[in-house]
Amino acid sequence: MGRVITELPGWAHEYSGKVRELYRPIDEQAADAASPAVDRMLVVASDRVSAYDFVLEPGIPGKGELLTRLSSWWFEQLDVPNHVLSTEPVSAGGLVPDAVAGRAMVVKRLDMFPVECVVRGYLSGSGWEEYRRNGSICGVPLPVGLNDGDRLPRPIYTPAWKAPLGLHDENITYERTIELVGADAAASLRDLSLSIFARASEIAEARGVILADTKFEFGRDADGTITLGDEVLTSDSSRYWDAAAYHRGERGQSFDKQIVRDWLAANWDRSGVPPVLPQEIVERTSARYRELIGLMTGA
Repeated sequence: MGRVITELPGWAHEYSGKVRELYRPIDEQAADAASPAVDRMLVVASDRVSAYDFVLEPGIPGKGELLTRLSSWWFEQLDVPNHVLSTEPVSAGGLVPDAVAGRAMVVKRLDMFPVECVVRGYLSGSGWEEYRRNGSICGVPLPVGLNDGDRLPRPIYTPAWKAPLGLHDENITYERTIELVGADAAASLRDLSLSIFARASEIAEARGVILADTKFEFGRDADGTITLGDEVLTSDSSRYWDAAAYHRGERGQSFDKQIVRDWLAANWDRSGVPPVLPQEIVERTSARYRELIGLMTGA
């Protein structure tokens, strides 16, 4: 779907991601480095959907709001520093412009690390493909004889390099992350990611959901604190499975955009422009997103 840039009073558009639009504040005090406004960003989630590093057509109606609701809920559950300043609209005393209320957050500006911090508790997706080729993922050796969807002996950290828009993200080794961000930061990113994944897995399991894998993104705030940013544990950044179905042997009952990935895998050879998603796939994906929010938040 086309990138629609919403004009928002007091905010200037700064960057378009695959799914999100970023804005910086326009403020009379912006020239003053001590102004709190300088450290703020507005993150607006669109209805765009991406897979295999492509933005697909059409989008998923209401997806931006669904992702924001789930991400906001997860930030509240996790006892780690995060970038959220406000999710409430200006009309309710918050900081989010009313025009994008429900699908936006005002956040602290972070100096983001160029690493996607991926944690896998189960073998699936690109991890399964790499394991079939190498018997390992991102340099992490795994036992022989595993099958697609198997639970790993323990969760593993498999980072990726965050490619600029238009390029493909690249799985990298932990040693490469040390080269990119330094040994201390690399260790902190790994340990934080594994700890958050463990806590999130417990929360999901209590609600009948398996968190198969996810990715986190971190940055440093103005004080140098490593802070959880971007989205967290959404249906876009994670694989969620129906636990009851999984234990019955029915693998692939996903609450995420796996429906989109599966359809693309069956109907596209990954060359050229991806095909347009059928309406049935759009509707099924939207329904699964909503079902996951209901299971996790009770809403």
